[in-house]
Amino acid sequence: QVQLVESGGDLVQPGGSLRVSCAASGSMFRINAMAWYRQAPGKQRELVASIRYDGSTKYADSVKGRFTISRDNAKVTVYLQMNSLKPEDTAVYYCNADVYRYSFSTTTINYWGLGTQVTVAS
Repeated sequence: QVQLVESGGDLVQPGGSLRVSCAASGSMFRINAMAWYRQAPGKQRELVASIRYDGSTKYADSVKGRFTISRDNAKVTVYLQMNSLKPEDTAVYYCNADVYRYSFSTTTINYWGLGTQVTVAS
C-alpha cells in the first residue's frame, strides 16, 4: 500500500504565507502526477495545483501567482507554498498522487491523503 501524509496546516492571517507538505511512503515504483486539492465547508473538493514527474505544473485560476507547487522526487514529497493568503483559501488541503506500483505497471493507482487544515483569518 501507499500512504500520503500531509503536514503544515495552520492558522495564518490574511496576506500571510504557509507551506504544506505531503510525504509518500510504502511500496511503489514511481509517482507520476501529484496534486493538491482543497475542500471548504459546504463546497465541493477542487483542484488547486498539480505537478507531473517531469516538473510541469498546472494551477487553478484562483491561486495563480500566489501558490507554487513543487516536488522532490528523491524524497517522494510534494509541497505547496502559499503566499498572499486570503480568507477564501480556508479549507482542508488534500494530497493526491497517481502511482505506478511496479516497474512493469502500465496504469497508475490513485491515492489520497487525509488532509491538513488551513485557516486564513485575523
